[in-house]
Amino acid sequence: MLNQSVRLNQFGGSLPGGQRQGSQRPRRICVRLATIATPGGPRLHVRAGSGYVDAAEATGDARLSSLQYVLQAGLPAMDTLRPLQDRDGREVAEADFAAAVPFPPRILCLGLNYGEHALEGGREIPTWPDAFVRGADSVLPPYADLVRPALTERFDYEAELGIVIGSGGRYITADKALDAIAGFVVVNDASARDWQRAATQWTAGKNFEGSMPIGPEVVTTDEVDVSDLAISSTLNGQLMQSARTSQMLVDVPSAVEFFSSFTRLAPGDVIATGTPGGVGFARNPPVWMHPGDVIEVTVETVGTIRNRIVAEEGAPSDWRWRPETRRGQ
Repeated sequence: MLNQSVRLNQFGGSLPGGQRQGSQRPRRICVRLATIATPGGPRLHVRAGSGYVDAAEATGDARLSSLQYVLQAGLPAMDTLRPLQDRDGREVAEADFAAAVPFPPRILCLGLNYGEHALEGGREIPTWPDAFVRGADSVLPPYADLVRPALTERFDYEAELGIVIGSGGRYITADKALDAIAGFVVVNDASARDWQRAATQWTAGKNFEGSMPIGPEVVTTDEVDVSDLAISSTLNGQLMQSARTSQMLVDVPSAVEFFSSFTRLAPGDVIATGTPGGVGFARNPPVWMHPGDVIEVTVETVGTIRNRIVAEEGAPSDWRWRPETRRGQ
């Protein structure tokens, strides 16, 4: 396998720790944010020493019920939220967690961002980032049932680290990237491989409704250093993927720099940073997710998401758009 550090340098990657030489990032706010389903709708909560604290209720500011408002308001809003960590909160059932970023403006994704994953699919290790986009309606709560679309026979898992954009901007250099990031989440980029391989573009196979669990919390940048974290997936208790984020070809700062080259990153945008090797399609025989299975994705320190696979109900049996079964990714 080719040396990952060579590829990092080729893509303009950062020094260990996610910063380039000479950069110094000031200390910022450390907090973990979860969006919780309540009778009044989804509301932003802060993880406290015990349980979770409703941000709007605790501060008397109704605007703080929304993660999007907090991301747009920036540091003043985070300053308001930080003291809530010291209060007593309430315990929250897994079923009450909403998607950590409920309504992302965009989900920008890196494909083939681990060398092993590229090679297991019969591809060369890329010398330029592969990118695609997901729609906002593809997000799913971190512990919700994950529906296997009726139109696919090849439903696959992908463990990923997600970046949540805070201040955002355009032309953000890697040494300034962490200042533009609000925090990190765990992502499962669940993919319909037959749809993904039916054409030259990946959009269809990556955009089935509710196919990307995300959560359980937005973990702010000073709460965790993501430059070298363990990342894994297990299916029905069996370890399927195991790698470290330091193996990314395009690291986190470089991913922000890359996407901001051509688009203005906005508060609430999510960047999915790609999956390591071990996905189902590359196994012999292939391993697909079926109703009744349980898929779990963990990123060290950031958290774990867990979803039970269920069959789609109500889909027309005579729908004409069904890609033929193909080999490969």
